[in-house]
Amino acid sequence: MKKAQDLANRLQEVLLNGYWIANTNYKDQLLNIRLQEAVHQIESLNTIAALTYHINYYLEGILSVFNGNPLSIKDQYSFDLPPLHSASDWDNLVERFLLNATNFVEQVAQMPDEKLDEVFEEEKYGTYFRNIAGVIEHSYYHLGQIVLIRKLIQKQSPM
Repeated sequence: MKKAQDLANRLQEVLLNGYWIANTNYKDQLLNIRLQEAVHQIESLNTIAALTYHINYYLEGILSVFNGNPLSIKDQYSFDLPPLHSASDWDNLVERFLLNATNFVEQVAQMPDEKLDEVFEEEKYGTYFRNIAGVIEHSYYHLGQIVLIRKLIQKQSPM
């Protein structure tokens, strides 16, 4: 199997439909979370909505580079979730996340393996491989947080 396809499979697992490592994935979690849970604050933890926005922010930024644009995202803005006033605001965020996740997986799957060794935007950012592998690791990290936060919310007050 090509390296890029292997990375795409790992992305597919964590973002859209896998159960092998975490026994869940973003799509499975997010489609079963209502607005009240998504914005519920547990102490100083990020909300599920903020974590969803955060991962989507990086997916969009890296997709932009995949499409030939300069890298325009900055870590300091990665949690700048606009207010969610309604269930449709939450649904739109989830829909946008799932669309970006699907596009991200498809673009990685179509990437020639040689591209993985190329510099991603600037030398300081490493290679395409490093950035894609980083998205996988980063996604699992925050997926675990989403699952735990949701359990804490449900323990506090079943919604």
